Amino acid sequence: MLTLDAALRATEILLALAFLQQSAEYIFGSRAAWMLFGVRAALSIGLLFGVYGAWVLLALCVHSIFVLHRFQGPYNGGSDRMGLLVLYCLSLSRWMPTAALQEVAFGYLAVQVILSYFISGQVKIINPEWRSGRALGDVFSFSVYPVALSLRALALRPRLLWIASWSVMLFELLFPLSFLNAGLLILALILAAGFHIANACLFGLNRFVWFWVASYPSLLWLQGRVFPGG
Repeated sequence: MLTLDAALRATEILLALAFLQQSAEYIFGSRAAWMLFGVRAALSIGLLFGVYGAWVLLALCVHSIFVLHRFQGPYNGGSDRMGLLVLYCLSLSRWMPTAALQEVAFGYLAVQVILSYFISGQVKIINPEWRSGRALGDVFSFSVYPVALSLRALALRPRLLWIASWSVMLFELLFPLSFLNAGLLILALILAAGFHIANACLFGLNRFVWFWVASYPSLLWLQGRVFPGG
């Protein structure tokens, strides 16, 4: 069973790597952006090596307010929202005065991750274009993401797109059931990480990989906490 302290530390390391990747995108940006994300990078290095962890997390929370103000919200959509969710839940857990409150704060993160997959699948399955595979075909045909030209031919394979669409939808909808067993959860998280890596390779959605993976220790910890024998 993964202990709370071990799960928190693993989350800190993964979140630090996610923030470092994000900050690296601005090395050659404007001076203002470089300075803003240079601060995040410096704090992330401290978090990575466990230097004044709770205080560094608090500083990152304060810094996130400046980033939100600079871009008038989470400028990269879902991945940045997940990054902030991980940061705030992790920070709350580190600063809570009792073990019970620490567990509540960290457990909230795990519940939100489970819901993120389930709701994503729910939204897709009520959409007839996703059920037919057309939505995925449109992604390959018309997407502005840097899909390789050779992959655009996949839009002409409706049967394959139908299978892929239903595989994604069913996985997302059934994801909460994996929480009932530790082995199933580990398998589900490996598949989920593979899904995010594939999206990064195909569509350039590289931030989703680290931010979602950074939330996985909370799931592993909560599963062991709720179902210690499962």
